[in-house]
Amino acid sequence: MPSVTCLDLEGVLTPEVWISVAEKTGIEKLRLTTRDISDYDELMRMRLGLLDQNGLKLADIQAVIRTLEPLEGAKEFLDRLRSLCQVIILSDTYYEFAGPLMEMLGRPVLFCNSLVIDAAGRVADYRLRQKDGKRMAVKALHSLKFKVVAAGDSYNDTAMLGEADAGILFQPPDKVISQFPQFPVTRTYVELLSEIEKNLD
Repeated sequence: MPSVTCLDLEGVLTPEVWISVAEKTGIEKLRLTTRDISDYDELMRMRLGLLDQNGLKLADIQAVIRTLEPLEGAKEFLDRLRSLCQVIILSDTYYEFAGPLMEMLGRPVLFCNSLVIDAAGRVADYRLRQKDGKRMAVKALHSLKFKVVAAGDSYNDTAMLGEADAGILFQPPDKVISQFPQFPVTRTYVELLSEIEKNLD
């Protein structure tokens, strides 16, 4: 059976975009991620409210993203992994955010979500590609007769990890480790690659 590896993006291959925006703007609450708030809609409603309150538009966020680079060693890890199996990035980010970082990573396949932008360039809303999209993507790959290995770092990855044939945590916070002890924990790309390779056919 052919294998596919599904990876989260932010925190695994790239910096967290919203944390980077928080650092640039000084809006501390934008530092909160799915590591802190497990309910994604609650988190996004808070973010959209903060953008409105502070007059931030899509262009302001994209300007921050253009200053970012993948995490150290991420491109080399991804290149090595893509030589071993097919790879799909499953992310809760948005196509309107991801372009520059995808270019630096060699344009891997990305399944993510979309933003609703109004005529003034304001982020008016967000649209999930599919509810529970990461888990559903793994489920769909299983229906296509692929073996799936998945890796992520946070609460919003755990359903994907549970659906996969093998789920792996990468540099997760302690509270995720304690709540999901069934998943092996890796701290470096060398460890992550080794754990993935163990599970490839």
